[in-house]
Amino acid sequence: MSAISQKTVRANGLDFAYLEAGTGPLVLLLHGFPDNAWTWQAQITALANQGWRVVAPWLRGYAPSQIPSQPYYDRITLAKDVRELIGALNHGQPAHIIAQDWGAAITYGVLAMYPQAVRSAVVMAIPHVNAALGDALSPVQIQRAFHWWFFQIDGMAEHAVPLNDYAFIDFLWRDWSPKHQEHAHLAHIKRMLAEPGCLSACVGYYRALLRSDYRDPAHAALWHQLDAPIATTTLAVCGADDVRAEVMSQQAGFFCGTYRYQEVPGTGHFLHREAPEAVNALLLDWLAEHAHTAPAQAVI
Repeated sequence: MSAISQKTVRANGLDFAYLEAGTGPLVLLLHGFPDNAWTWQAQITALANQGWRVVAPWLRGYAPSQIPSQPYYDRITLAKDVRELIGALNHGQPAHIIAQDWGAAITYGVLAMYPQAVRSAVVMAIPHVNAALGDALSPVQIQRAFHWWFFQIDGMAEHAVPLNDYAFIDFLWRDWSPKHQEHAHLAHIKRMLAEPGCLSACVGYYRALLRSDYRDPAHAALWHQLDAPIATTTLAVCGADDVRAEVMSQQAGFFCGTYRYQEVPGTGHFLHREAPEAVNALLLDWLAEHAHTAPAQAVI
């Protein structure tokens, strides 16, 4: 069995902490919110044992990764993080990406802007950002994404989320994945969020969706590139009980390359933790099928 080690790498001007196991072609695992790299523990082990080098970084601002001095969390900045991580970890060679929640949202941007860095992608539990924003005002999606709007209020999340031992985090996991039994993992997430500046960094991702003060002004001329059709070979996966499945099942129009959509029965938002064996089997089949897939070219 491959042991999991924790290391650090410099990419896009920041120090990123990451978990690593195995040897072979690189598979990059990207977590979401409220979560961290350890969310992938079952996947790291399963993939590494089948001949893959598996790396799961903490995203920018998620301790112990570095919190940037400028609070820029726009999707271009985040996509550059991933491109630079692949470059630093894989000597500039393309990698496979598996990503959930914010990790998936970032990956859509990577595939649009930097397809040469990716052989294949699996995006889980979050639809293409434009699909999500396009349906954001439907009543069911407003209810599901209430935290998007709540986090826009300066200082409110920083005050409210830590109350009662971070009960807000318990609520989100219970609401999004009612069948989960993740108490030890949630305790680890809470300790991470208690690190100075970490919570503000995490909610900064949501603020950057709607507010220009959390976006790097140097990227203004590049923003349109995020809307490019995605040619990378991609599998989209969602828990069948996740309300996001309604939007995610209808996003094929954002892809111009090989694309497949699949649901995992009996699971919610954190499907990789609710049904690790089923998700691992799906991921291993996908990677075996696309192990040697060539990266797509950018679509202009």
